[in-house]
Amino acid sequence: MRRTPSLLTTAFLAACVLAAPHAAVGQAVGATAIARATPEEVGLASGVLAGIGPAMQNLVDQGGTSGIMTLVARHGKIVHWDARGWRVLGEDPLEPTDIFRIYSMTKPVTSVAVMMLVEDGELALDDPVGAFIPAFAGVEVYVSHEERRAPRRSITIRDLLTHTSGLTYGQFGDSPVDSIYQREGIGVQGMVGDLEQTVDAIASAPLLADPGTRWNYSVSTDVLGRVVEIVSGRTLAEFFRTEIFEPLGMVDTGFHVPADKLDRFVAVYGPGPNGLRMIDSPSDGPFTRSPTWLSGGGGLTSTALDYLRFSQMLLNGGELAGARLLEPETVRAMRTNQLPDELMPIGFFPGNGFGLGFAVSVGEQPDLFWWLGVANTYFWIDPHEDLIAFAWTQYMPVGRQPIDRILRQIVYQAIQGS
Repeated sequence: MRRTPSLLTTAFLAACVLAAPHAAVGQAVGATAIARATPEEVGLASGVLAGIGPAMQNLVDQGGTSGIMTLVARHGKIVHWDARGWRVLGEDPLEPTDIFRIYSMTKPVTSVAVMMLVEDGELALDDPVGAFIPAFAGVEVYVSHEERRAPRRSITIRDLLTHTSGLTYGQFGDSPVDSIYQREGIGVQGMVGDLEQTVDAIASAPLLADPGTRWNYSVSTDVLGRVVEIVSGRTLAEFFRTEIFEPLGMVDTGFHVPADKLDRFVAVYGPGPNGLRMIDSPSDGPFTRSPTWLSGGGGLTSTALDYLRFSQMLLNGGELAGARLLEPETVRAMRTNQLPDELMPIGFFPGNGFGLGFAVSVGEQPDLFWWLGVANTYFWIDPHEDLIAFAWTQYMPVGRQPIDRILRQIVYQAIQGS
């Protein structure tokens, strides 16, 4: 059990929540077993949920992706868990327990690690990043090819959590700063070196905008990973393992897939001249060996069962089967929109703001929080309905297959009541 945060920390986090309603608290799940239920036992229509598998199979049959795993849980119990298609196209069928690259679904894990340190009084949301990483004390804002200037204020931990830091990714935009990232090999491409060297290289590039003035998806969470290392005195992998994965029973999650689990690792595909083309091998790709640097923004592999434990902890208000990682006030702050109106909506997601590590719906389902990975892995958590759902495949580029939209439509049609 982790120590209780100070009253000052708790009051501060509660203030971050603004006027959000309390999260519904789901049934805690055992560390070694996830309860199962029929859909009707948790207020869902089995006949409607039965449409998920054929809908996903249709996408596979049309050549849209190699395989799709879907999962739905309500009131702490799994009511749907299905895999369609292939782990390796034409060779090995996909199984529900197979291992996926979750890429940017790593970000919520890193964000939880940061908020654990906030609760412990080791960090504050408005601490300047430069206080922990000296290279950020001298960061500048891009004005033109010839001119840079000092930012109007320092980047804070809160800015990194909300992607309002002024950093970028180098791949998803076409600004001059994105070009600098591409030229220097930082961002999505990573760096030759460890996390410390990578983050120092990020700090050497100019900011896209002043901190707090623009939402821009970025390497912010990778920088947070380095902050976790500095504050905790442990590598990010060690902190994740001892403080998050082991307490939650996440036995298949890590920064690479060990040799004895490669027969469960899913291949990544993309469009090719004659159908799908493998672009990352499950037997000899970068995730089959220890990484050079630990990416808190996109470096983890995981399974549906492991990520369900993580998600259920969040839905439970920070606790799972007696292991408390966060206080309920902290989780409520994380899933509450932190952006002012002028910075919304985020990216290509109308009706969404951003909390402390997650996208947050501010439209028809204001309680819902969620995120995705670049190989088309999606999750969402709906506290109002006490519901968690996943739609995962391994296909690039992101957004080409509507697996999350199809799943979401079916799931909400199936809701009959608690």
